[in-house]
Amino acid sequence: MLNRSDVTLIVADDEAGLRQGLAQLFENEGYVALQAQDGDEVISLLEQAENIPDAVFLDLKMPKRDGLSTLRFLKQDARFKDVPVVIITAFGGSEHTIEAMKAGAYDYITKPFDTEEVLQTARRAIEVSRLTRELESLRKRTSPEQEAYVAGIIGRHPTMREIFKLVGKVADTDASVLIVGESGTGKELIAQAIHRHSARSKGPLVAVNCAAIPEPLTESELFGYERGAFTGATTSKPGRIESAHRGTLFLDEIGDLPLSAQVKLLRALQERSIVRLGGREQIEVDFRLIAATNQDLERLVAEGKFRQDLLYRVNVVRIDIPPLRARRSDIPELAEYFLSLASKGRSNAPSGFTEEAMRLLLTYDYPGNVRELRNIVERAVALARGPLIEPQDLPPLSSENSLRLAGFGDILSMPLDKAVAALERTMIAQALNRSKGNKAEAARILGINRQLLYSKLKELGIE
Repeated sequence: MLNRSDVTLIVADDEAGLRQGLAQLFENEGYVALQAQDGDEVISLLEQAENIPDAVFLDLKMPKRDGLSTLRFLKQDARFKDVPVVIITAFGGSEHTIEAMKAGAYDYITKPFDTEEVLQTARRAIEVSRLTRELESLRKRTSPEQEAYVAGIIGRHPTMREIFKLVGKVADTDASVLIVGESGTGKELIAQAIHRHSARSKGPLVAVNCAAIPEPLTESELFGYERGAFTGATTSKPGRIESAHRGTLFLDEIGDLPLSAQVKLLRALQERSIVRLGGREQIEVDFRLIAATNQDLERLVAEGKFRQDLLYRVNVVRIDIPPLRARRSDIPELAEYFLSLASKGRSNAPSGFTEEAMRLLLTYDYPGNVRELRNIVERAVALARGPLIEPQDLPPLSSENSLRLAGFGDILSMPLDKAVAALERTMIAQALNRSKGNKAEAARILGINRQLLYSKLKELGIE
């Protein structure tokens, strides 16, 4: 659990009364609150701090260095770029506030303050800050398995950052979470992150792949059985739900759960107790449910293959993981990371990618998502003989699954940032065309939220 006295916040405002009042509010919550009257003092506090603060509350209008220039400075400095910055403003809809959010501010609060809103914003920012640090810390570990785990949720794309925020908000609650995404997008990794940052983190995380259990064995696997319950049951055995007591139960591919097991799972969620197969005793169970699926559960409900009442229980908080093709700007970082993993222990391993090879990786659609990208990079490392991975080291990436390049010319001659923008522009145009201009439907096709789509339309100049 988070020790509040270990949390440090910076409050920056040239109005002494407001600054001191906000700092006192945080100190009353048990946080450490440092004060600054302008941007220069913020930077000085950050540079002198023994540990990087958890969040900065930054007024937009200050003498010397104002809030917007301070924010931009922080986001360009590798030491502080991941510190959540909450903007303090008198007008939530002002151009300066919009500019600040575009520049990377985490959130904003408006004057006069609503105390509870300020505290909720602070709690969310702290959770995001702690999650980001944990991910960064895990990336530095040497175990290949740990590194592989972390790599699945590498991402600076705005959609991934929103997911990190949502994980930070929901982690320390007991709300059921439904994670939706294509195979290979890292749904289990998000489940692990939620558990690790929850109050149940010291308890077990029990993962069950519902699609991998033969239907006749599903109930005994989930709910356990008593001795003599069936032929071969020579001893009693607790089920996966019982094993998740005081921890988290992760049901992967929950859409494949048989209807008979769905009924018993719903009862377990409602009554917080189970009965083993062949038993009579009610066994109390205290667990948090996280489920994942690559299927449309609403469609399965309509087809009579999934219980609607169970869907309500499971889908309290929904997290949609975008496919890799919807966050292409993350491909270079992921590829470089997988390259570092695959190159460990090899003296003659390639140290990077040629521009041509990277552009090929950027144009592919990845039906297998992040998992497929890792396989591609591992293959390339095994085949490469030069200091850099070249196009011939990659498998054929021009299959029917690759992005159709018609419409934006010789993309392979473009710089990477322009190539990514061209790809995004084409994908958005195709989605809008397919949805006949319906932006909500286009966002669904692209696997992003509408707010991000509107931002991209403005950024790319698409009417």
